[in-house]
Amino acid sequence: MTSKEDIEELELDENQLTADTGELYLFQWLSNLEKRLKECEHRETLKESQASLEATLLKVLIPSEPYPSPGRPLRNLAARCLLIMYHRGESRSLFDTLRALLKPASDIKATDKEPARIAALWTVGELMEAFGSQFMSFMAETATIGIKTFKSSASPHVRYHALTMLRKTLVSAKKALSDSLAKDIIKQMKNGLTDKALPVQRAAAAVLGIMYTPEDSVTLTDVESIMTICVKSLENGDQVTTQALAQLVGHMLAATQMERVVAVAEQSQKGKKEHEDSDISTPAHVAAENTKVLLTPGDMLSHISAQFNRSHSRKTRAGIFMFYIALLAKLGPAFVEVNYSLLVGHLMTEIVSNPRNGATRYDKLFIRKLVGTLLRELIALRMLTEQGQITAIQELSSSYLKRWPALMPGQVAPSSAILTIALEEVAGLLQQLGNAPPPVQDAVSAPLMTLLTHPSHSVRVNASWTLRCFCYSTPLRLPKSILVIAESLQRDIESLQSPAAPSDIDRRTLGHAYGLAALVAIVPHRPLYVSFDVSASVLDTATQLLKRVSDHDVHVAGVEVEVAWTLIASLMLLGPNFVRSHLPQLLVLWRNALPKSTAKDNALGRSAAEWKFLLHVRESALGAILCFLLHNSQLTTLDVARRVSSLLGNALSFSNAFLSQTIEEVSGPSANQDTGPSLRTREASLRRRVYQCFTALGASTLTDSVQASLLQSVLTVFAGPEIDNISAMQASIASTSGSFTSIWQITDGYAYGLTTLEISEDGADENTASEGPRRGHSNSDSMEYSISALLRKPILGACEHDTLSLVMINPLEEESRPFNAPPAVSSVCDAAIELFSQLLPAQDLSTTLRTINHLIESSRSPKLDKNAGRRAAVMVNSVVAIVRTLRVSMISHHRQVKDTLGHSQVTSALGAFLKDALVDGDPVLRSASSEAIGRLANISGSSFLTSQTKVLVDHIVCNRDPQGRAGCALAFGSLYGHVGGLAAAPILKTTVNLLMSLSNDSHPLVHFWSLRALGHVINAASLAFAPFVSSTLGMLLKIYLSDTHEAEGGTLNNANIGGDLQAYPLVCSILDAIITILGPDIHDSPRTRTIVLDLVHEFSVEVDEPILVEAIRCIQHLLMFAPEHVDVPEIVNRFRRHLNSPRRCLKLAAIDALYQLVQKDALAMSRLGGDRLVEDLFGMLDGDPSIDGVRNVISSWLLQTAIHNPSAWIDLCQRIMLRINASQKVVDTANSLMDDEGQSLSASMSNDDARQGSAAMVATSRWRTQLFALRCLHDICTLVARYGRREHLDIPFARSNGIPVNGLLVSRVPDLIKMAFTASAAYVTEIRLEGLVVLRDVIQVFCQAPDPDYPDALLLEQHQAPITAALTPAFSPDSTPEILSSAIDACAVFVGCGVVKDVSRMGRILKQLTTALGEVDESGNLTMGNFVDLSPNASGMLRVSILSAWARLEIASSEQTYLLDVIKPYRPILAPQWIACLRDYAVIRADSEFIHDASAVALDPSYASLGKVVLLPYYTSSWATILQAVANAMNHSDQHMSAAILGKDVGSVNSVGSAAEGPAPLFFPLFGLIYEALATSSPDATSSRVGTMIACLGALKCLVDPRYSGKALLEPTVFKEFMSLSHRMTMTESAGVLVHLINVLTSFAKHFGQYELGSDLNSNGSQSNAAIPPRSVRTHCLKIFAYTLRHSHHNSGTSSIQGDLSDIAKMISGSLSAFYLIASTTESVVREDVRGVGCMLYGELLKDETSEADLTTPTLPGFRSLLALPCHPSDRARYGKLIHGLLSSCLLNVDEMRGREGSISSRKVKTNLLAAVLILTVIPIQVAVSRDVVEHLFFLISQKLEEGDEMAIVAVHCAKTLIFAASGSELLRACVRLLLPALIQYIAKMVPRVDDGTVSEQQAISIEEVWKTFATLVSLAKDEQRSRLLSVLLPTTTLLLRPSQTPPSTIHSSGIAHLLSLAASSPASFKEATTQLDPSVREVLEMSIRKAVEGTAATVQNVKPQISLRSF
Repeated sequence: MTSKEDIEELELDENQLTADTGELYLFQWLSNLEKRLKECEHRETLKESQASLEATLLKVLIPSEPYPSPGRPLRNLAARCLLIMYHRGESRSLFDTLRALLKPASDIKATDKEPARIAALWTVGELMEAFGSQFMSFMAETATIGIKTFKSSASPHVRYHALTMLRKTLVSAKKALSDSLAKDIIKQMKNGLTDKALPVQRAAAAVLGIMYTPEDSVTLTDVESIMTICVKSLENGDQVTTQALAQLVGHMLAATQMERVVAVAEQSQKGKKEHEDSDISTPAHVAAENTKVLLTPGDMLSHISAQFNRSHSRKTRAGIFMFYIALLAKLGPAFVEVNYSLLVGHLMTEIVSNPRNGATRYDKLFIRKLVGTLLRELIALRMLTEQGQITAIQELSSSYLKRWPALMPGQVAPSSAILTIALEEVAGLLQQLGNAPPPVQDAVSAPLMTLLTHPSHSVRVNASWTLRCFCYSTPLRLPKSILVIAESLQRDIESLQSPAAPSDIDRRTLGHAYGLAALVAIVPHRPLYVSFDVSASVLDTATQLLKRVSDHDVHVAGVEVEVAWTLIASLMLLGPNFVRSHLPQLLVLWRNALPKSTAKDNALGRSAAEWKFLLHVRESALGAILCFLLHNSQLTTLDVARRVSSLLGNALSFSNAFLSQTIEEVSGPSANQDTGPSLRTREASLRRRVYQCFTALGASTLTDSVQASLLQSVLTVFAGPEIDNISAMQASIASTSGSFTSIWQITDGYAYGLTTLEISEDGADENTASEGPRRGHSNSDSMEYSISALLRKPILGACEHDTLSLVMINPLEEESRPFNAPPAVSSVCDAAIELFSQLLPAQDLSTTLRTINHLIESSRSPKLDKNAGRRAAVMVNSVVAIVRTLRVSMISHHRQVKDTLGHSQVTSALGAFLKDALVDGDPVLRSASSEAIGRLANISGSSFLTSQTKVLVDHIVCNRDPQGRAGCALAFGSLYGHVGGLAAAPILKTTVNLLMSLSNDSHPLVHFWSLRALGHVINAASLAFAPFVSSTLGMLLKIYLSDTHEAEGGTLNNANIGGDLQAYPLVCSILDAIITILGPDIHDSPRTRTIVLDLVHEFSVEVDEPILVEAIRCIQHLLMFAPEHVDVPEIVNRFRRHLNSPRRCLKLAAIDALYQLVQKDALAMSRLGGDRLVEDLFGMLDGDPSIDGVRNVISSWLLQTAIHNPSAWIDLCQRIMLRINASQKVVDTANSLMDDEGQSLSASMSNDDARQGSAAMVATSRWRTQLFALRCLHDICTLVARYGRREHLDIPFARSNGIPVNGLLVSRVPDLIKMAFTASAAYVTEIRLEGLVVLRDVIQVFCQAPDPDYPDALLLEQHQAPITAALTPAFSPDSTPEILSSAIDACAVFVGCGVVKDVSRMGRILKQLTTALGEVDESGNLTMGNFVDLSPNASGMLRVSILSAWARLEIASSEQTYLLDVIKPYRPILAPQWIACLRDYAVIRADSEFIHDASAVALDPSYASLGKVVLLPYYTSSWATILQAVANAMNHSDQHMSAAILGKDVGSVNSVGSAAEGPAPLFFPLFGLIYEALATSSPDATSSRVGTMIACLGALKCLVDPRYSGKALLEPTVFKEFMSLSHRMTMTESAGVLVHLINVLTSFAKHFGQYELGSDLNSNGSQSNAAIPPRSVRTHCLKIFAYTLRHSHHNSGTSSIQGDLSDIAKMISGSLSAFYLIASTTESVVREDVRGVGCMLYGELLKDETSEADLTTPTLPGFRSLLALPCHPSDRARYGKLIHGLLSSCLLNVDEMRGREGSISSRKVKTNLLAAVLILTVIPIQVAVSRDVVEHLFFLISQKLEEGDEMAIVAVHCAKTLIFAASGSELLRACVRLLLPALIQYIAKMVPRVDDGTVSEQQAISIEEVWKTFATLVSLAKDEQRSRLLSVLLPTTTLLLRPSQTPPSTIHSSGIAHLLSLAASSPASFKEATTQLDPSVREVLEMSIRKAVEGTAATVQNVKPQISLRSF
């Protein structure tokens, strides 16, 4: 809040204004004032200081000394401050303020005070716009001043602002206007539209827009007069002005569509028009008869077309097209959708069909591009809903495509120009729709097939392209279409040579060939739909054709050749797997088509037709070679490359031979289009193909001589002074060369051989080139950009210029260059430049120098003097070639070119040449040459950099020419940008100073490009720029304040250029660069920070979009570096306003910024924007799906917040899913699928809909939006599952924790299933797939969720019916293979997740799985019930899906036992199929050489070559699952599985199974797969990889069984590889994997341990027992087991095995069991060796003190079994030594820990005591142990009994174990007494605790253990000693008895039970002992026993359960 003092403090210090920084001070003072005024809450505070502030602000606006001139930011700020004051404070003084301001505003004479005048005009405008309705009296005065100034002032800037003031005043006070004044305004403004100053035209247009504002005031004469004037102004307008005029015309014409009241008489006159226009059906017509629109939509549009069809320049016509855009944008999407057919009809009949618009080929293409832009970019992409798109396709099809050929008399077929445009638009709409619904399919498929036979080449090619788009988006139609076209083509070919064939048979044949080629090209992208037999038959057709070409005349042969090679070219896209086998045949065909040129080629006497044919043959064959090179790079070996390059050489020399002849074409000028392309075009096409092939082949494969001759050849093409083959044309142009203005203005589609390759606007900004409009230029939308770009293109491309483009375009790339292929004569130049740029960087210095000099000489050749056009073309071509060469060199030859292109001789020649281009003034040359200079400096070295800097500085100093200065400025930016901050450091100061001074230049060209370059320099210099920051900021403010840098400012000439070269967006982008340089240091200098923040704020409230876009970028960086200075709520609101902006670039920038905010803190954004913002974003996504950033914003938001409130997100998605999408509306497939389950679900859904109200039914959303909503649902499910928040899955748990249920995910399960059902019944494939994913998520996430109402049931049980219903549509006839596969997967998930365990209740879901499995078992293609024609690939893919689904059930059956019953009946099918699947995978993985072998494995033919590639990914993702299932089954010793692997019948498999003769037939494929998977390491241990490895090892464990492997693994090479792999895995894998590896090796050692490598494998290993044989199998295995034991804990110098504790313990136990197994299968010495090694390694583990983890306790059983193996009597001494050593080391380990504390030491003591006790209890009696050792152990145990609780418990256990074991060992029996004192002491220590009642549970257990120990001791004692012993034990026991306690404690009860048992076991001794007791003790004892015995009846019953419960 701002207090009174704050505002009073804000007195302006006028003394500061005189200083140098006066302007800065004033700017900051005003910014601060604005902030304070905004914060001021109290009107009173404001009122007090308002007068003085007003006075100060007026001084600012109407300055006198010392106030500075009020530039744009000052006047804007002052005006905003006044507005805030009058809104919040008193508005009484406003009258006086306006008076004061109007005085200078009307002062016409004072020309020296223009800035003050502009400020006054601006402020009056702002104040009147806000308050004009209260001060109407000023209206007349402001209008008069406005008009007077407009008429009399000389400055365009002042006149612009006068009209702007007038416009703003009219907005609020127009009512006060007198009629005469209004007429005057309109008259003057019409004059203004043709004013010399373009800014004035813009302002006048805006004023007229307001004058004609209530739309019904517009009359027809107004419309016509305005229209005519605007069209006149288009010729000289810039882009901004054109848009302003278009907006005005759009406004006027749209006004004619307003309903207005008409007198009845008038209506009858207009009745004539009414019947023409049946489209208008407005409800108002019905209501009132006397309202009518001024013009019908058709008449309205014909106003524009009438203007268009007059003879205007190209620029004017493009401008008139902007009128269409503005008009349709104004009328809005609804109008466009209703009148789509009228619009298209209008464009086709009025514009496309107008004879004037098709005079030349260029005109036709120009019109095609204009109409295409309007239909595509405006109407289709931004206006049509999905429903509208569907209707549009149907409309285009029925009105145009189906009208050819005209069948009925009187019908006229549409012209080829119309058909071409219609086809292009249908193709675009099909791509946009994504998935054509059946009505669209029916509308399109037949006419497209017919149009393939159209006489026009353009139509045929475009029909093929549209057909391709159709089949790509609707692949179910692909196989049928291919077959139909292939059959037609076959028929055409047969009838080609018959004389009775129709006259157009050749065209039909070609059309079908193009169509077929286009479809074959998409087969690799849609492999599941097409059988690959097709490709073989297509190739067959093509080769047959080529073989019979020689039998026919030239005309027929030409067709046959083109058909054959076009088809072969398309087949090349199928990739190496198809081409490899046919390559030899292709090379022969190519060799025949491209023979060496002979003397005959140079001889005369060939007719033109023959030449044409020969050129055509070669060009067609080269097309196929080009496709081969681009798509089969791995087949292009050196040999193939050498052959191909010699063929290319032949073709080139043929072309040269042709050029050396002069051949007259037969056709005279009257020849029509039917003769096909001219000879010149044919030659150019051939040469283009040769160059393209060389480029694709690459320079590395060509010899030096070939490269040199190629360079020569391409140079003559793009830079030769004269091109021979154009002599005739050149002559005709030369005659008019006097009128040559600019090469970009030519419209002959050739432009003197100009290239069409574009260089992005400026080199350093390459990455932004793709965004369409360039940064800093008036940031126009892509539509206007593409129309104005047409004006700069003398050569227009089209798909039909290069029929290969049908094949080459990758459908995944939306916009592809080949689609707009330029005509052959131009593209040969492009191909030459491409080849030049590839070859030159690879040359040596002499060649490079020679080539560059040649290039420069050509461009300066005197022959060009006569031909200005060719000179310009050569210049552009040369510079473009140099830039592209330098780009290539910097990417791929950087080292090499430093010495060639970077050599001083080359750079000096090039530098001078580029400098000429730089100052030429042509924008293309400017940007290309500046980039080239920068790149050259990067390559060469510092000398070039300094010399170039000097040259540029000199030029700037000596020449005032703005073109040259702009070029030099840009070159500076490029030099610094490309050389980089470090290398270019010496020139930084010069560069910055120069660019800064040029930036102040008043000429727009100069300051625009200088600012542009400065931006590049700052970005490249980065932190090095820091010293210049403050001076740059000062300069930016100065520019912002200067009038000359405003778009409307400066002289008349400058103001006219300035519109397209706006300085402020660039100023703002430099500000952005400065913010990034300051980075976090922005906090260090408050002064810098305030300037930056004030400037950014000022820019962000400007009105021009380009400035706003840059300002948003600044704000984004401020949010990163100084977030506390950014008002986030305010900018979020501002961004939301931008989201609704009609300007796309502003939308995109706002979305970008929102994304950043959301990523930073989504929760804060939720608080600010709430659900509304997310809904707006979803709405945007629906309105324009191409705005990608929206998805990122929503996804980021969702990922951060969904876990806190999943329900709200689900609501959002549900709203979108419940709307219907258009495809659905057109075909509601749901009806045909309804069954009882579906019916119940839709019934519940329809009730919901009824509740939602009818509104929900109307709204539709695009399917892509629905798809995104489904993906969001998927994300929500995975998020919740990943976070593992139990309350989301478990309602009872949530209730018990008091969490409200309604926001939890589990409460939304019905909704999720309902949405999945909606999706599964949709028409669009992608939605169905995503619906199945969501369904699977629901099943997986909630399968364990309990039902809240029925305690024992699961939640999903009640949802089984809807889940089944949602899965059903996937199995309907219109399903696709991907959907089927996903549905089968979901069925398996449901069956396996345990929701329904009773097989009989699984219903249809299980039935789908079993039916599918039944089909897999039969041979041939699957039919999946309803599918009749699945292709072999789809069938193969589904087979894999089905088997892997069942495999998952098999894997799950180990946990869910009910699944065993599910699987059991199908095991006979599953086992062989799983194994066959693995076998197929192995075959596919094996190299294709193996495929051609006739191997023992019978191969399914569908896997030959191509199917391989398609099916490989499906196999790769499933084989591990199937393998694990196989391993599972083998573990359960499933007979069917054994039979499958052995390749026998189940009956013949012996259940015991002895070792087979050799390995099982399928052993090697399986072993190979497993081996490969284990051997390929991957850096990340992802869970899936670990799962695969475990599955592999599980299967391997069973496979090593000799029944399967025979002795295959003992083959030395196999064995060696297997062992080295095992070693490697042991060293690299985690314990979790090693557990399984140890199992494998144990099994291996068990079966083959006795074999020794190198000896005869059949002898059964009768080696001696002297020592472990070093080469035996068991030795190799032992090494690995030993390694795992040794590295299971940390050793110094080696790494330990990683993994979970439990896994490591399992691993150690496994290794110990392996040692035990090997020891048990060997005899005497070897056994002791093995045991010794194992125990020694275990001893190491006992010593370990590196971690707290206890690995010993869980592994003791394994150690015990190893010790307990009986030993041979002869080896007893060794065994004894081992035992002694182990015992001693254990005791030493314990002793070492004396005096140490902590978890590690206590763990070590504990484990060693346990181990020592274990050793003593295991050893056989015969092994002697030293008594000292035993006594020491007993001493240690006694000691530990005195320590803490944990240790004492361990000691008690040890004591008990030893005393139990003493019965079998004399030595132990003798030493047992040593433990007694410590045990008694332990009990005595418990007495105080028993009194307190603080005995812990563990202590109670210990006491119980001591009692048992005592009992054992008593049983061990001899009879005579027993009473002595009892007399010690009884008082000890009595110590803990408390008979007086009721109820008795557990310790008391257990003590009594112990005493009673002692009394029962030896009554006599007991009695004797009690008599000797102390009286007091005896009394307690007796009392306790008596109580216990007496109370048996009552107490025992109470006590017993208590004890049993506790012990339980």
